[in-house]
Amino acid sequence: MVLEVPGECSLYDFAIFILANFDFDDDHAFGFYNHLTRYTEATEAYELFYDNKDTRMECPPFVRSVKKTLVKTAFPEPGKKMLFLFDYGDNWQFRIELLEIEPAGSRKPYPKCRERHGKPCSQYGDDDNEEGAGDHF
Repeated sequence: MVLEVPGECSLYDFAIFILANFDFDDDHAFGFYNHLTRYTEATEAYELFYDNKDTRMECPPFVRSVKKTLVKTAFPEPGKKMLFLFDYGDNWQFRIELLEIEPAGSRKPYPKCRERHGKPCSQYGDDDNEEGAGDHF
């Protein structure tokens, strides 16, 4: 899947847009991590937990806000990759890569889904998507 979002978009809004394009409910915590396979070994992270005063103190010192961090801050140049982890119980993992930066002044409508491939998995595994369970965007 190829999504287009403005750099001034928060990581929180970006996450909600990702989830919407997979028909996932935004009913669980999530984060972005610079370690693509083991988020617990990340050295750069942005978590929803940080934005909650009750859970902020449990975050490692390098974790930052998803609500206050802009996409262009977390993804400053093409090729930057991060793991988007949604629902720490079910452990939905999405690899995110910045493919390109549009020139300033571009008047494209954002956000939008530019490309879609394959058939998405069901968030709860409760539909007729048994055959598509291994398909990914």
